[in-house]
Amino acid sequence: MAVKPTEPVRRAAIVGCGDVFGVHADAIDAIDGIDLVAVCDTDPERLEIAAKGRGVAAYRSHCEVLAEARPHVVHIATPHDQHVPLTIDCLEAGVHVLQEKPIAHTIEEGQRLVDAACNARAKVGICFQNRYNVASQEARRIVDSGVLGAIQGAYASVVWSRTVDYYATRPWRGTVARSGGGLLINQAIHTLDLVQWLMGDVIAVGGDVATRKFADTIEVEDTAEALFTHASGAQTCFYATLTAPADRPVEIEIHGDRGALTIRDGLTLTLDDGTVEVIPERHVASTGRAYWGVSHELLIRDFYATLEEPEPFWISPRDAMASLRMLTALYQRTRETGKERT
Repeated sequence: MAVKPTEPVRRAAIVGCGDVFGVHADAIDAIDGIDLVAVCDTDPERLEIAAKGRGVAAYRSHCEVLAEARPHVVHIATPHDQHVPLTIDCLEAGVHVLQEKPIAHTIEEGQRLVDAACNARAKVGICFQNRYNVASQEARRIVDSGVLGAIQGAYASVVWSRTVDYYATRPWRGTVARSGGGLLINQAIHTLDLVQWLMGDVIAVGGDVATRKFADTIEVEDTAEALFTHASGAQTCFYATLTAPADRPVEIEIHGDRGALTIRDGLTLTLDDGTVEVIPERHVASTGRAYWGVSHELLIRDFYATLEEPEPFWISPRDAMASLRMLTALYQRTRETGKERT
């Protein structure tokens, strides 16, 4: 009897053993045909905990990971300013990369990665995992189906809570040089990504950012408001803050001339003819924080499943530039209007 050939095992490594490390490591463990073989971090304590906890080799340098562990895929989960240099080094070594958001901490660095990815044999995927949420997928299907009629506009909000300790434990989060910004690039970027994915390209940005609560602690914003104009002519009203007493669910409402949909811990579709449909969100156990969503594993599975396909991964560097342009335009508007960040 013929023996069925087994699928080749993919060797994975994770560079960056911070907060989101466990989510990536757990997803790798859950997917057949992928072995985590190495972890890397410049912090000795974090590195030791990660390596011993997963029973894999530990490295202080990503160059050593590439040379000695020889991974097929590297997951990049480092501070923002390290994303592009690390990813390009991996691509030049012929290694696929799954990179945490944002694509980069500046537009210039982001474009550098777009160019490098276009010229590379290896693939790059950016972790905008909330596109894989049930509510997000259903919202895209509903908008594309035309059931809402002509889209009139949208509203989106991210109202969360952070403390001084959040920045004290990871000082890079509060600096422009390393993070690229604050609330928008670190938290709300997932919602900005969904807004442009559901509503279409953004062609104009109005609004401003401010530091309402943490001005004595950080140099980046903790609050933002904006009006995004899409290529269709529809507009999205957007508000985000980290000054709330507790986290609220992210909300996105899309209104058409025949009804509306609301994303808030699931999706509710309400049509003018009286139809109401409620679609619950997927809820699974996760080592990650609740506000990260539950779809990291789905994205990671999808990325590995498409490695042999000739086309770029669908959430590519070029695609990920859209949300970076949105928030960068908002920063620029704030500078142009001369508004203080306090």
